[in-house]
Amino acid sequence: MKPALSFQEGPKPLSWQEFPHGDYLRSDIERKMVKWLPRMFGYHMLKLGNLSGELNTSKSTIKHQVCVAESGPFTGVVADIDELPFYEHSVDACILSHCLEYHSDPHHILREAHRTLIPGGYMVITGFNPFSLCGLAQLLPFSGQKLPWTGRFFTPARVKDWLNLLGFEIVSDERFIYSSLARGNRLSRFASWRRFTRQYLKPMGSVYMLIARKRVAPLTPIKPKWHARPQFAPVKGAGLRQTSKQHCERER
Repeated sequence: MKPALSFQEGPKPLSWQEFPHGDYLRSDIERKMVKWLPRMFGYHMLKLGNLSGELNTSKSTIKHQVCVAESGPFTGVVADIDELPFYEHSVDACILSHCLEYHSDPHHILREAHRTLIPGGYMVITGFNPFSLCGLAQLLPFSGQKLPWTGRFFTPARVKDWLNLLGFEIVSDERFIYSSLARGNRLSRFASWRRFTRQYLKPMGSVYMLIARKRVAPLTPIKPKWHARPQFAPVKGAGLRQTSKQHCERER
């Protein structure tokens, strides 16, 4: 298993057009995401990275949507996505589309997103599945310095473990696009194979999408089981004599 932290970064995609079949990839992600967008309520949505900024999220009820990236035509805030310039618990939803593969510390990106999300806020993560045709193409010689294979592909199970450690609840896990996504590979060429894998090998989708929700357990104060001992209050003398007199009369 490759370590999550790496001090070597390859080329980062600045647009979907840099990927083979990038427009098809973006539209399919939008199609899978559209059913979840109306469920996200609030005031602020963050899109981390240029790829996230290009996604169409107009179906969301959250109107204030900001793209955080180093540079780009859709960038609203210029910043590193692993050092977000926002307060804690100030964002209602966060979208990370293919961010973890192309940054040196994916753990820190998730921690920053977790920090800014409100309790109950949603996080949408998309990435390339290493156990797929696209992941197998990463082993071929031609994929050395070409996108999307310059990144480090993490399995969905590993990403879900990171989210569980941060306290997220995994709401949905989907796989789609059963193709190697190679530039010379026509998508209509292996239609029968894609239908077979879609029906019988669903975990082998080249792209995964995780929907997670931040859960924060409320702090419930625990009452102490011990109680202060009551003060000793001696019975008055008259009461003792009266009780003794009544006892003697009963014995007679």
